Amino acid sequence: MRETEILIVLVLVVGVLATTSFPANVTYDHRALVIDGQRKLLISGSIHYPRSTPDMWPDLIQKSKDGGLDVIETYVFWNLHEPARNQYDFEGRNDLVKFVKLVAEAGLYVHLRIGPYVCAEWNYGGFPLWLHFVSGIKFRTDNEPFKAEMKRFTAKIVDMMKQENLYASQGGPIILSQIENEYGNIDSAYGPAGKTYIKWAATMATSLDTGVPWVMCQQADAPDPLINTCNGFYCDQFTPNSDKKPKMWTENWTGWFLAFGGAVPYRPVEDIAFAVARFFQRGGTFQNYYMYHGGTNFDRTSGGPFISTSYDYDAPIDEYGLLRQPKWGHLKDVHKAIKLCEEAMLATDPTITSLGSNLEAGVYKTGSGLCSAFLANFGTQSDATVNFSGNSYRLPAWSVSILPDCKNVVLNTAKINSMTTIPRFSTLSLKDGISSEAFPDDWSWVNEPVGISSNSAFNKLGLLEQINTTADISDYLWYSLSTDITGDEPFLQGGSQTVLHVESLGHAIYGFINGKLAGSGKGSYNNPKVTIEVPVTLIPGKNRIDLLSLTVGLQNYGAFYDLSGAGITGPVQLKGSKNNSTIDLSSKQWTYQVGLKGEALGLPKGSSSLWLSQSNLPKQQPLIWYKAWARVKHG
Repeated sequence: MRETEILIVLVLVVGVLATTSFPANVTYDHRALVIDGQRKLLISGSIHYPRSTPDMWPDLIQKSKDGGLDVIETYVFWNLHEPARNQYDFEGRNDLVKFVKLVAEAGLYVHLRIGPYVCAEWNYGGFPLWLHFVSGIKFRTDNEPFKAEMKRFTAKIVDMMKQENLYASQGGPIILSQIENEYGNIDSAYGPAGKTYIKWAATMATSLDTGVPWVMCQQADAPDPLINTCNGFYCDQFTPNSDKKPKMWTENWTGWFLAFGGAVPYRPVEDIAFAVARFFQRGGTFQNYYMYHGGTNFDRTSGGPFISTSYDYDAPIDEYGLLRQPKWGHLKDVHKAIKLCEEAMLATDPTITSLGSNLEAGVYKTGSGLCSAFLANFGTQSDATVNFSGNSYRLPAWSVSILPDCKNVVLNTAKINSMTTIPRFSTLSLKDGISSEAFPDDWSWVNEPVGISSNSAFNKLGLLEQINTTADISDYLWYSLSTDITGDEPFLQGGSQTVLHVESLGHAIYGFINGKLAGSGKGSYNNPKVTIEVPVTLIPGKNRIDLLSLTVGLQNYGAFYDLSGAGITGPVQLKGSKNNSTIDLSSKQWTYQVGLKGEALGLPKGSSSLWLSQSNLPKQQPLIWYKAWARVKHG
C-alpha cells in the first residue's frame, strides 16, 4: 500500500513537470529574435483561426509543425469579436484563446497580429461597421475617437492573453505582436496626421507591456523599439530601418486570393523555395508564409469587394486541410536544409560576393570554423556552373543551392524530391453504396417578393448610400418608387423606347418594372461600380420601379477605403432611346427596405410550412429561395 501511494505521488509530480512552462525573455538584436539569450532562426506560417473550424485546428497545427514550422501567425479580427460595441464573441470559430493554446500544446510559438486593421481580404478590413458611426471618427489617422476605440480593443485582446498567461514573458507561446498593418503603403494620403498616428500607435502598443517585441509590417519609419518588416513575393533585398533590428519577412505570399471571375491563383513551389533561400542567404532569420493554410471565408466575411468565399491561397495546406504536394513537402525539405545552417547563420553576418553575372554567394563563416553557404543563380534564362571554394557547382536558373558545411549541397531549390499529388473530386452514384436519399428528387422553394414587403420600410427624399443605410446587417437594400405616366412624356414621343438608366457605387443591381425583372448588372473586383441601361415598358397610370441593390463584400484596402460607399447613388433616369429627353427620378421620395423577407424569416431554415414542393419547380426566375436535403449513407 505504501509503495502504491509513493508511485501515485511520483506520477503526479512528473505530470506537473511535463506541463509546466517557464517565462521566456524575448528581445532582439540586429541578427534575430533572441529568446532567453539565444538567437532564433524561425520559420512561420499564417493560419487564421476563423477561416477554419475548431475541429480542424489541431490537425492544421500538427501538419504545420510536421512541415518544419516553428511559429503560427494569425490576425485578430475585430468585427468578429465585437460585432456591437462592448458586446463580445469569442466562441466557436472565434475562440482565439483556444487556438493559441492549441498552438502552444503542439510546441510552437505564436505571432499575434492584432492590427486591429487587418486587410486580409476580409470584410471592411476587419473593422466592425459600428465604428463607422462613431461621432467625429476618421479611420487610421491622428483622430481622437478612432484612437480611443483602437486602444480599447487592442488593450482588450492584450488583457485576454495576459489573463490566460499566453505571452512568452508569462510562460506562453506568444513571442511577437503586431500593431497596424501595411500602413506605409498608403500613409502619404493621410499627410502629417499619418506620421503622428504611427508614432502614437507604437507608443500605445508598447505601453501595454506584453513583454515581447512589437512589429509594424511595410512601415519603413516604424518608431523604435518596433521592428519594421517586409511583405511581398520577395524580401531578400529588404533592409530594416535600424542596424539594431533583425531582418524579418512577415508575409511571403504562397499564392494569392481568388476574385470572382478571376483565374485560380498559382505560385510554383520552386519560386517560393528560391525566395525563401535568398532571404536567408542575405541575412534573414524570421520568415512567415502568407498563407500556410488559407481556409474559407465563412458567412459574409470576405471583403474586396468580389473576393470569393474560398481563401485557399494556393497554400501548402489547402482549403480543406489537405497537404498540397509538392508544395508542402518541398518547403519542408527547404526548412530542413536551412536549419542545418542555423548555428553558423546565427553566429555571424553573411558575406555576399559575386560569382558572375546574376550569380552570388552568401557565406556565414565564424572564427571557430563554422561555415555555411548559399549559392544563388538569380538569372531566369539559363543554368550556370560556378566555382566556389575550389569546387564546381551546377546552378539551375532561378535557384539557390544550400551548403551547410560550405562544401556539400544538401538541397537546390529548383530540384523537387517530394511527392506530387493531384487531388480530384469524385462523383458518387448508387453503385458506390450511397443511399438514394443523397439524390433528392424533390426540391422545395419559397418565393421572395419583389419590392417592399416589410413593415419596417421607410421613406426618404433622394437616393441613400447603402452602407450608411444597412450598416452591413444585410447585403440587400430595396429602392422602390411609384411614378405616374400620362403617355405625353417627352421621352415617349416619336416612337422612342423608354430606357431605365441607373448608376450605382456597387456592387450589383436588379431592376424591376411593375414586378417584372427588366434587367440587371454587376461590377467586378477591379471596378465595383455598376451602371445599367435597360429597355422598359411602362403603362399609363402608376408604374412601380423596384431596384434591388446588393453588396458582395465591403472594401478592405486602400487609403480612406471606409468612405468608398455602395448602393444606388444615381442618377436614376427614364430616357428616350430616340431622343435626348430625360426625366430624373433621383430626388423623388423613395421607399427603402433593408434586407429580404427571406432573411427576416430566417431562411434557409425557417418554418417548414413556408417551403413549397411541387413537380414543376420554378426555374430561371428571379428571387426564389431553393432548398433540398441530402443525406449520405455509405453502405
